[in-house]
Amino acid sequence: MPETSYDLAVIGAGPGGYVAAVRAAQLGLRVAVIEMRGSLGGACLNVGCIPSKALLTASEKYAEARGKLAAFGVKTGAVTLDLAAMMDHKDKVVRDNTAGIEFLFRKNKIAWIRGKGRIAAAGKVTVAGPDGAEQDIAAKNILIATGSGSSALPGITIDGKNIVSSTGALAFDAVPEKLVVVGGGVIGLELGSVWMRLGAQVTVVEYLDRILPGVDGEAAAAMKKILERQGMRFRLGAKLTAAQSHEQNVTLALEPASGGAAEKLDAGKVLVCVGRTPYTEGLGLDTAGVARDAKGRIAVDARFQTNVPGIYAIGDVIAGPMLAHKAEDEGVACAEILAGQSGHVNYDAIPGVVYTGPELAFVGKSEEELKAANIPYKAGKFPFLANGRARVMAATEGFVKILADARGGRVLGCVILGHEAGTLIAEVVMAMEFGASSDDIARTCHAHPTLGEAVKEAALGADNRALHI
Repeated sequence: MPETSYDLAVIGAGPGGYVAAVRAAQLGLRVAVIEMRGSLGGACLNVGCIPSKALLTASEKYAEARGKLAAFGVKTGAVTLDLAAMMDHKDKVVRDNTAGIEFLFRKNKIAWIRGKGRIAAAGKVTVAGPDGAEQDIAAKNILIATGSGSSALPGITIDGKNIVSSTGALAFDAVPEKLVVVGGGVIGLELGSVWMRLGAQVTVVEYLDRILPGVDGEAAAAMKKILERQGMRFRLGAKLTAAQSHEQNVTLALEPASGGAAEKLDAGKVLVCVGRTPYTEGLGLDTAGVARDAKGRIAVDARFQTNVPGIYAIGDVIAGPMLAHKAEDEGVACAEILAGQSGHVNYDAIPGVVYTGPELAFVGKSEEELKAANIPYKAGKFPFLANGRARVMAATEGFVKILADARGGRVLGCVILGHEAGTLIAEVVMAMEFGASSDDIARTCHAHPTLGEAVKEAALGADNRALHI
């Protein structure tokens, strides 16, 4: 092959793209990855999942040192915040993770081509480098894995100073006295939690009459109450109609979503988190004839192929939840398909996690969805208040709820609100992947004392035989 010809050219080095590249290389394909950022890992590793979790963890430790350790007999004295050091920790975590991907590329002989990729035609990608020079890359197959960016709010200008997107909220140089978060979804609640723990007065403005749309209603309502007890304020059923940025603050205009008189709200900083938009512009999709759906996402079949042979897409640019692990699984499946294997993703068993404190994790169907589909089900619920390990850890908020088919007991969904919920949900995801029943989980021996026993008890509860409540 010529030096610039590959079996697979991946556009985008986020979780979906780089994982697809690694798997394809493992299977013997010659792979190149085109990335316009100066570092690998995409939005997730650079300005999303990883830095936000670094700040969530650090801010939780700060809050714990200030008010919770004393109950365990740990006396700390005066606790002060070194925000610069906290940001340094975040930045180091990002550097270490992106460097790890560079190592994987070298190990698997994957070419990293720096620049912005544009599909000139099937089998050909034109890359505009950092210096503006262009080069053409030939590839038997092209995989689009460009991810997504923060969605804009009509009439609201992100100035990067007082009005920011999630990227800006990861890099404040001081704790704002008042922070208004526009959007009560996952990102808004997570970043709002960070700055609330560090001392900001946080108000969440949400257009709907609830937070976390699409998540189990009971769990979302319980999460709201917990966050309110922590100090977070909510303005539900409200829409932001204007934002005027001044030198040191922002004046917001809010109106009831159902209509009514406007009112003003002042903030030091405003974080706009109203969703994500697939990154599809400038990729040459129209030139190549790649079809998109009404939401601007790339249309693909069950094998991740677009309507143009040899051009594939995964992750946030196609339908489905915009989650890094969903993109990773799709990347692996697509690479295996290209290598002649049978890659597959089970979209009924993709977990979601809200990394607040406590965490909220969920998988499969919610009660609302099962009722809407007229699917008979049984529910088992167990509170962490009745779990011995949770009491030891002073982490008794929340519960586990398992939903199972009323006839055969097959697990249909689960929601966990509590400490380490994102880790605990993996057991239920595994059960669903293998078509297990709630009774299978209930009859599996769980170590004592662990938080995982709450999962077992919820499974027992689905058949009205919970032992500890």
